[in-house]
Amino acid sequence: MAWKFHLPQTKISQNTGHGESVQCAHQDGPSNPIAALENHLRINAITPDKHLFSWSHLTSKKCCPLSKRELTNQINKLAEQSNLPNLKGHSLRIGRTLEYLLQGVPFDVIQSQGCWAGNAFSLYLCKHATILAPYLQASPALEPFTWYTQPPIC
Repeated sequence: MAWKFHLPQTKISQNTGHGESVQCAHQDGPSNPIAALENHLRINAITPDKHLFSWSHLTSKKCCPLSKRELTNQINKLAEQSNLPNLKGHSLRIGRTLEYLLQGVPFDVIQSQGCWAGNAFSLYLCKHATILAPYLQASPALEPFTWYTQPPIC
């Protein structure tokens, strides 16, 4: 099963005024976005007249649209409770990229899902090759990644 929904504004579409349609599909394991969305809708009692990513404030019970600031605060609280380092937005992006690579998702698919423009995706991979290298070396299926991040010396 896959879900498709429209975001009125994204980082990529912020100047167009048209937003962007996005989709997600079921994945096995704890990072299943469909299960997370269904849980979110149930816990926060999201109705069609509310923002999709709204949340119920604990004390006021007011329904609030999720902001980047609130999301970052919640991620930092969870990281602290789990004795993890302070996670930044790009740490999450690296993690998502790594998860897809380890699942064998092709580079062009990851690039399109992440709305990477031009060669920014390969530049990003090269920049973070050191972070990803220990994971990728253990997976021969990801050998093409090596060609992106560590091209042959001429």
